[in-house]
Amino acid sequence: MNVRFRFEELIVVVILLSFSGCRPDDPGAQSGPTQGPTPVVVSPVGRESVAESLSLVGTIEANEMVKIKAETLGIVDKILFEEGQDVAAGDVLIQLDQEKLESGYGESVANLKLSQSELARTDRLFREKLISQQEHDQATSRAESDGAVAELRKRQLADAEVIAPFTGVIGGRNVSPGQVITRDETLTWLVDLNPVKVKFNVPERFLAVAKKGQTVSIEVAAFPDRAFEGQVYFVAPFVDSNTRNIEVKAVVPNSDRSLIPGMFANIELTLTIRQQALVIPEMALFRTLENDRAMVYIVGPGNVAEMKTISIGERLPGKVEVLTGLEEGDLVIVEGTQKIGPGAPVTISGGQSAVPGA
Repeated sequence: MNVRFRFEELIVVVILLSFSGCRPDDPGAQSGPTQGPTPVVVSPVGRESVAESLSLVGTIEANEMVKIKAETLGIVDKILFEEGQDVAAGDVLIQLDQEKLESGYGESVANLKLSQSELARTDRLFREKLISQQEHDQATSRAESDGAVAELRKRQLADAEVIAPFTGVIGGRNVSPGQVITRDETLTWLVDLNPVKVKFNVPERFLAVAKKGQTVSIEVAAFPDRAFEGQVYFVAPFVDSNTRNIEVKAVVPNSDRSLIPGMFANIELTLTIRQQALVIPEMALFRTLENDRAMVYIVGPGNVAEMKTISIGERLPGKVEVLTGLEEGDLVIVEGTQKIGPGAPVTISGGQSAVPGA
C-alpha cells in the first residue's frame, strides 16, 4: 500500500514537471524557428512568333516523271545514255535503225517531185484550155497526196530518234541493241527530281485555312534529323466524297536529290502565324486542367505567390503559348512551385531561367 502511494506520487511529479517545462512565460523556454520567404526561379512572360500547324502524312512525287517509249516500230540501233545519267531536254536517248526509214523517205520525196512536175505541166495546159478541169484536179490531188506521204515518212524518220522531253535523270534501261521494239514498250524512265512535290490530304474542316502559299515542313525516315521546307501550290477544288478530304500539293526544293518519288513523308502544315504571341516555359505549368487550361504561379505585389488560371494554345519545344490569363512581363514561377501555395512569400533566386524568345 505504501509502495503504491509512492508510485502514484511519482507520476504526479512527472506530469507537473512536464507542464512546467512548456509554460510560455518560462524564461528558459525556446520558441520554434520562423518560416522565411521561399526562393523561386522565375521567367518573364515574353512574346514571339507562334505557328499553328496541322500534322499530316503524305507521299513524295517527282516534279515530272514519264515512261520513255518510241513512237514507231523498229530495231534498236544505238543506246546513247547510261543508267542514272543526267540528261538535258532534247538529248537523243535511243536511236533506231534508220535504213528502211531513209529508203522510204527517199522514195516519197522522189514521188513528190514527179507529181509536182506533172502538176506544173497540167497547170500550163489547163490555162491554155488543152485539158479538162477533172484532169487538172487529179494532178493537183496526186501532188498533195505525195506531199503528205513525204511529210509522214520524214516524221517517221525523225521518230527513229527517241528524245528526252525534259531535263532529268534517266532510270534503268529495259532494251538492248538489236532488239525489236513496239510503240507500247517502255524503254526507260525519265525523272525530274528538283524540285519534288509532296501530295497529302487535309480534312474538310480545315478547308477555310488550307490555301496556296502556306508553308510545309517535311520529314522522312531516311533523314530523321533534317526538315525540308516547302510551299503549297495546289488545293483541290472539290472534297473527296468517300474520304471527306481535300487533296493538297506542295513543292519542295531538292537540289541534292535527297528526296525521291515514293517516299513516305511526315508533314507539318502551317495554318496561321501569330507574330506577337505570349509565351512561357512549359515547366511553369504545375497543373493541367481540361479544355486547354492550366494553372501557374506568378510573383504578385509584395513578392507573394499568386495563382493564375490560364488558357493555352500551341505547344512549342519547351514552351507553351498563353492565350488568356497572363500579361507580357508577368513573372511566372518555373522552379519552386512544389514548396509554395497562394499568398506564400517568395524571393527570386539568382538562378538562370529560360526567357521566352531568347
